[in-house]
Amino acid sequence: MDVLPAGVAIKSSVAIKPSSAGHRSEPLKDLYHVGEMPPIGHVPKQMVAWLIRQERFGEPTKAFQVEVLDVPEPADDEVLVYVMAAGVNYNNVWAALGVPVDVIGARLKAGEKEPFHIGGSDGSGIVYKVGKDVTNVKVGDEVVIHCGSWDRNDPVVTAGGDPMFGASFRIWGYETNWGSFAQFTKVQAHQCLPKPKHLTWEAAAAYMLVGATAYRMLHAWPPHNVQMDDVVLIWGGAGGLGSQAIQIVKAAGGIPIAVISDESKVDFCLSLGAKGCINRKNFNHWGMLPHWKDTVGYNTWLKGVRTFGKAIWDVLGERRSPRIVFEHPGETTVPTSMFVCDTGGMVVICAGTTGYNATVDLRYLWMRQKRMQGSHFANDEQATGINDLVIAGKVDPCLSQTFSWGELPQAHQLMYENRHPHGNMSILVGAVSAGLLNTADQRAAMRGLYEITPEVAAEAEKAEKAEMEPEDIYARPRHGIPAGGEFVDQRPAGEVMHQGVITCLERTTVDEVARSMVENHIHAVVVVDAQGYAVGVVSQTDMVMARQGRAPADVAHLTAVDIMTPDLITCTLAASVSDVITTMTRHRIHRLVVVQEEGEHLRPVGVISMTDIIRQMMGYANPAAPRDPA
Repeated sequence: MDVLPAGVAIKSSVAIKPSSAGHRSEPLKDLYHVGEMPPIGHVPKQMVAWLIRQERFGEPTKAFQVEVLDVPEPADDEVLVYVMAAGVNYNNVWAALGVPVDVIGARLKAGEKEPFHIGGSDGSGIVYKVGKDVTNVKVGDEVVIHCGSWDRNDPVVTAGGDPMFGASFRIWGYETNWGSFAQFTKVQAHQCLPKPKHLTWEAAAAYMLVGATAYRMLHAWPPHNVQMDDVVLIWGGAGGLGSQAIQIVKAAGGIPIAVISDESKVDFCLSLGAKGCINRKNFNHWGMLPHWKDTVGYNTWLKGVRTFGKAIWDVLGERRSPRIVFEHPGETTVPTSMFVCDTGGMVVICAGTTGYNATVDLRYLWMRQKRMQGSHFANDEQATGINDLVIAGKVDPCLSQTFSWGELPQAHQLMYENRHPHGNMSILVGAVSAGLLNTADQRAAMRGLYEITPEVAAEAEKAEKAEMEPEDIYARPRHGIPAGGEFVDQRPAGEVMHQGVITCLERTTVDEVARSMVENHIHAVVVVDAQGYAVGVVSQTDMVMARQGRAPADVAHLTAVDIMTPDLITCTLAASVSDVITTMTRHRIHRLVVVQEEGEHLRPVGVISMTDIIRQMMGYANPAAPRDPA
């Protein structure tokens, strides 16, 4: 379900343009609901986005909040993309926390003006506007976006060097602003690559950051680019990076061995092409290397690491060591990685998820002539490399779970608490539903909300072929829904609604909220503060998410404010019934919370449902009793 800040209204533009077919088009709007795709090429004035601000740094469920702001203008070498889906990565958990880097503060210090952060470093979507210097994509193109951005005038870039080594390199959607957690994102044109046609929007948004990172690690450091029959040890084989690495090694003819933390992940890794798996929990020698003068400690570690090395041989069925070790845990595993790496081999690392103070026994490094190589994301060539493998069907995005737009904070919270599923996760943004493959599918799905007349469909096809002004392409409300013409109903919502709304306080326990839902036969409760103002909503989905991975004793300590979605869709007492109908049909919801505006605050006073409206249409009087909780 779409999420907007409480009280936000969606208004049409005043201008109505005549279409080339001789009839008048629907009004273009300054702001569209999430999932309500504007005509291709029409860029509204405003957009909805999940924002992080410095004053609410903390866990993702608190840091992310929906706001409405102006759509950014692309520069000459930039592209504006309508986001269909966005990927979930740990970097925006960091952004929410404000550590290890306050990305907002860093940008403000560098001279940027926006006191907020729009995250999202993976995305798929449709090009809606291009800068004057852009030649590689055009309006209407379906694209995936890689997260490497740099100044095209960077001396390293102009000299033909690897942009990754330039001082201007930044990760889009983390170190830069305007990421994919918004209806529109602003990216450099070179970041756009063709969307694999066989992938859904959500799958296409899931792989690029981890896939391109893994591709560079395995292909960018000759002579240690993965070759036929190379043994490659892959830490975190069931994770986002590891799942991509297994497939990349397999596609190159190598032999991937996955390190995992749970036997339940074995089948997943084997299905991707792993030769076998090693459960790291079967060993206890992890951590920083004991000092070489600590004979007892060092020998204990040595026994553990040799046992781990033998486990690699057992998987292979022969005494061979990995030529490449694919590293990212860092502090707790680097000593082992360096030891088990083959003579003349390479340990390549892109992160330090367990810590940064890694230690190695230099004797093994120089005597066995091993290599320790750092690697960070990817350049255009490497991003294209992984995309080509995906297009060819040799690498799967490993999408494990897709979340709705309103569940974006919860998806990051799962990652923060290490309770996320293996593989990769995505968020639906512009896509009406999961499972859509392209723009045509999106339009077809939108017919469930908007009826596209044959004339409009023909006009849209003509406009695409002739590259006409996109304002001529529009959708009309479905027939039978009273949203215009003779069906206009300007009565205020207050005349139709049920008086009263079921609420709970911020401090109400989760158990009490659940009991209220059961007793009143409802699927959501409005959360109010001590003054009775609406601050959020707790849905059944929020209740289920709160219980995942937690013991019953832990859940008992949670309150409504801990698990609520800090936004709810509302209307005012004065909103017309026609506006109410339009809002509910576009959001695919059955009821709205009616609020009384008191300054900047909203006090819930009732509920208006589709049933109420149907009763009015059929001539039944509005019941005098409080609202029916069903």
